[in-house]
Amino acid sequence: MFAKSWWGLLGLLLCGWGDLRAENWPAWRGPLANGECRETAVPLEWSPEKNVQWKVPLPEPGNSTPIIWGERIFVTQATDKGTKRSLICFHRSDGRQLWQKTIEYTPAEPTHATNPFCAASPVTDGERVVVSYGSAGIACYDLDGNLQWHRDLGPSHHIWGTAASPVIAGDLVFLNFGPGERTALYALRLKDGADAWKVEESGGKLGDKGASEWIGSWSTPIIRQIGGQPQLILSWPGAIKAYDPSTGRHLWSCQGLFKDDSQDKLVYTNPLATDQVIVAMCGFTGAWMGMRTPTETIPTGADLTESHRLWRHPRAPQRIGSGVIVGEHIYMVNEPGTAQCIEWKTGKILWTERVTGNTWASLVKVGDRLYTTSLEGETVVFSAQPKFEVLARSTIPERTLASLAISEGEVLIRTYQHLWSIREQPAP
Repeated sequence: MFAKSWWGLLGLLLCGWGDLRAENWPAWRGPLANGECRETAVPLEWSPEKNVQWKVPLPEPGNSTPIIWGERIFVTQATDKGTKRSLICFHRSDGRQLWQKTIEYTPAEPTHATNPFCAASPVTDGERVVVSYGSAGIACYDLDGNLQWHRDLGPSHHIWGTAASPVIAGDLVFLNFGPGERTALYALRLKDGADAWKVEESGGKLGDKGASEWIGSWSTPIIRQIGGQPQLILSWPGAIKAYDPSTGRHLWSCQGLFKDDSQDKLVYTNPLATDQVIVAMCGFTGAWMGMRTPTETIPTGADLTESHRLWRHPRAPQRIGSGVIVGEHIYMVNEPGTAQCIEWKTGKILWTERVTGNTWASLVKVGDRLYTTSLEGETVVFSAQPKFEVLARSTIPERTLASLAISEGEVLIRTYQHLWSIREQPAP
């Protein structure tokens, strides 16, 4: 199923793509899909008058995070009440628009007011850009905006909309299609969008009948090399599951992503994975847990709950953005604006500190710093150390639900009004 390029790209992705392509931020959560930026010359502070290289207006609000490849920036954008769904390409040097490609979609589709259509980030391999438009399908363009293919996967209906971003690895595109009654993990051929494989996930609901139907995953899958083989890991309602990326074969699962005292099962965050631990977190005050990474040979489809789960907390604050793992610790910023440092071996919370206001953005790690941005546009930088320390606070006073994208010392901030380019400017 996979060409040799799969193994080459996976090796770059897992073992140093960030070093080889430090100038690019090609996907949701960056070149390593874990929120880590391997650069260090990144601005610590900014304001509307300080360290702004340029800003350009955006036509309507949006939650997706930009991606960067070379001199191109790609942003998804919905307009006209979601009936027009676009991929916009900007030039990196000055923010001028290079092209915009739009797919029209007029059937009714639900979402939440806080989650405008086109919430998924695009992804690129440097030759093509793939974008999920929810019920309007998934599309692939070349870097000049020429449509390569478009697939209609059918309606994706949930009262809170969609958000999972596509993932490119080798010759395939992966997508968590859902949530809703039609929920599936797709692998599509990158060259033409045809199905490579598909795994249905049962139990999804529209969510309009209350907590008993609040079931769904907005999580973007990650791919990691585990025990000598690539594994696609995804947080589903109820469990973490892993699949063989080449075939879709179910490799293992670990149960625990649910509430002990309620029927709802909601997952917003990405899984976090290292060679030693995999961490997954529910949203909407649900459970969170850590498991030992299964590097040994295990039976196909094994339930690893008893053998590999290290710890589980049955409740947590609301969590939307994803965290990072640094050394022996998990760092997380919860939706209420509280940051936490957690021992991943035991799940012990070392500290909880309020760092800012309500926050949807995922953490970005730059060297020994952690960056998070609140809904009100305040970016707080704090130390990636077990001792809590705030290093800087900066504000772009515009509503911001997207995460930061960082490339070659440039920070991109997508707000509800503008796309901002932040770069250290020489002193006057």
